[in-house]
Amino acid sequence: MSSSSDYKELEKIIGYKFKSSKLFIQSLSHRSIRKEYNNERLEFLGDAVLSLVVGNFLYHKFPDLAEGKLSKMRASLVNEDSLVKLSENINLNKFVLISESEERNKGRYKKSIISDCFEAIIGAIYIESSMEFLEDFIINLINKTYVNLDLAKISQDFKTTLQEITQASLAVIPEYNLILEEGPEHKKTFTISISIDGKEYGQGEGENKKKAEQNAAKNAIKRINQETKELSAK
Repeated sequence: MSSSSDYKELEKIIGYKFKSSKLFIQSLSHRSIRKEYNNERLEFLGDAVLSLVVGNFLYHKFPDLAEGKLSKMRASLVNEDSLVKLSENINLNKFVLISESEERNKGRYKKSIISDCFEAIIGAIYIESSMEFLEDFIINLINKTYVNLDLAKISQDFKTTLQEITQASLAVIPEYNLILEEGPEHKKTFTISISIDGKEYGQGEGENKKKAEQNAAKNAIKRINQETKELSAK
C-alpha cells in the first residue's frame, strides 16, 4: 500500500477516519520496513484494549457462564488465529506495510504480522476515538466472524480435551515429541508425535510447535474415539 487512496479505502472499510495520518500509517508499519517508527508499541496497547473489550462483551453476553469458561472464550477470541479471522473482514493483509524482503517471504500472509497489525490498529483507534466506537467496531467484527457464538465454535483446545480423556481413563498424561523440523526459517513445518502410556497415537503438523501439538492431539482423539466404537461393537 503506498497511495493516499489506499489509506482512504481502509478507513472506509473500518468506518473511521483517522485524525492523524502518521498514527494510522504507524499502526500498519511492520518493523521490517525500518522506518523511524513501527507498530509494536501500538500493538502492545491494542492487545490490552482488545482483552478488555472482549472480556466486557462476553461478561454481558453470557451472564450465566462460569469464570473459567469466560476466560477460555476470551483467550480463544484474542489469540493469533482468531485475530487473523477478524482481520479478514477488513482485508487487512492488503494494507499492511512490510519490507520488500518480507514481501518475498510471504509476510503479507503471516499470521503473526497480520494479528499484530490488527492489534496496532485497535491501539491507534483507542488513542484517537471513543471507547463506544471501538466496542462497536470490535463486536461487529466478532459477530460477523462467529455466528451463534459459543465456546465449542471458537475454542479448539484439543490438548486439554485429550488430557482430560487420558487422565480419566488411564490416569496418565500424553507425551509430545518433536520428530521433524524442516523448511526455511521463515516457513518452517514441525511434526509432533504423541504417545499415551508408551503407545504412539498419531502425529500432527503445523507452522509452529503449538499448532503441531494441537493437530497431533486432534488426531489422537479421533483414534481413541474410533477404538472406543470398535470395542463397543464387539
